[in-house]
Amino acid sequence: MKRILFGAALLLLACAGTMKADPRPLKVFLAPGSNIPSADVLKNFSDKCPNVSLTADPKKSDYMVEARFVGRFEFTVFRHGGDAVYSTQTSFLHNAVKDVCHYVNSQKE
Repeated sequence: MKRILFGAALLLLACAGTMKADPRPLKVFLAPGSNIPSADVLKNFSDKCPNVSLTADPKKSDYMVEARFVGRFEFTVFRHGGDAVYSTQTSFLHNAVKDVCHYVNSQKE
């Protein structure tokens, strides 16, 4: 009986060590200079990055994203306060969103 309990405890510890915590919720403000509709950006964030939501209030945002299509999708990420911190250019909208998602989730507070 002790072996079974010991084995179950080891299994529980092994599983707990491999689980990842969900990324913290983030709010993104879509810059006024963006020419990609917010509905398209929101749909892709919902699919690729469910912990990120769009906000209409720049004061409540963690980041601002300028999303432009100029023959390709160009996204520039600004930290709250105005510093440009990341940029990506891709042929597909979902790839640009995926890149931004990876960047914002890799940053530590």
